Parts: sequence; C-alpha cells; structure tokens
Amino acid sequence: MIAGIRGTLLSKTGDRAVVATASGVTYEVAVPLGVLEKLPREGAEVWLRTVLVVREDGWSLYGFDEEHEREVFQRLLGTSGVGPRLALACVSTLGGARVVRSIREGDIAALSTVPGIGKKTAERIVLELKDRLGGVVVPGAPPAAAAPTEHAVQALVNLGYSSADADRAVRAVVAEGGSQQPVDLIRGALQLLTKRR
Repeated sequence: MIAGIRGTLLSKTGDRAVVATASGVTYEVAVPLGVLEKLPREGAEVWLRTVLVVREDGWSLYGFDEEHEREVFQRLLGTSGVGPRLALACVSTLGGARVVRSIREGDIAALSTVPGIGKKTAERIVLELKDRLGGVVVPGAPPAAAAPTEHAVQALVNLGYSSADADRAVRAVVAEGGSQQPVDLIRGALQLLTKRR
C-alpha cells in the first residue's frame, strides 16, 4: 500500500496533481478540491497522505493533506454503491469534517448536495456509516465515542472473522432488537457466525 507521497509538484489541473519523487517515479494523484486549492506552486515540495484503489480496470491514487479526510474517504469506500469518484466528490464538496458531521447527525439534505448522490444513496451512507465513525478525529471537534456496534465488530475481527462477516452478523443482531451492549452483540453475532460454518 502507498500510504503517502513526498516529492516535487510538477502540475495541478482539475482534480489531479502530478508529483515526481526523489526516486524518479512520477505519480498522478486525484485530490479533493480543498487540497488542490492548498497545494504549493509548481516546482515546490509537496507531501500527501494517499489511498491506493486497485480495480480491474486499473490502479488509482487519491491524495489528502489531512488525515481525517483520508479516513473519511476510506470509510466512504466501504459503503455499498460508493466508489472512489463519489467518495472524492463527497470530500471535495463538503470537506471531511462536514461529511462526518452530516453522517453523525443524519443530515440527508447536506449529503444530497454532492453531485451524484441522491436521497437514497445519502440515506444508505448514513445507515452504514453512522455507527462506524467513532475513530475518526476531526480537528476542532471532540472525538465521538465508539459505538457499541463498532466495539463488537472490532472484537470479532480480532477473533479472526473478516470485517464484512463481522459487520453483517452484528447488524443482524441489532435488527433482532434486545440489548445493545457490546458483550451481548458479540455473543449474538458469534452464535450467528458459528451456525454459518
């Protein structure tokens, strides 16, 4: 995984920055609008936190100057129906902090202002991510406590289950109602997961 790039900024156009590293490799990096505006002049040194997205039709690199925006982008990628272009559009249009706030508060109207995101997609983003943003620290805002569901999913992952299976099992337990304490969610999810094996 390419976690970051440091080098000379060769060009910045549209939503792309081209960075030449000291090793002689030149990277084209897609960046949100807010990052593009803050990039230095061409020829200056730049450092970007990055996310590498590998797909059948190619590899793409996405760059951010703030860690929370990188984290928000990665969480959005984990939402069904949201690809890298839509995730980048979210961070470009609203900024990382407002995306987090909109999801936590269930602000469908704000998320729907992003080009390509309608009401249904906005609702899905809120539904899937509302309880999974506990670890995202936004500058200037107090960190949100991790939700019981996030604790339960992480505990199951630590036990060796995939994050997708753990997430599905915990959601199924939540849908059944009952106690929302992490220990009860873990117990119920483990029962479901062991039945499937």
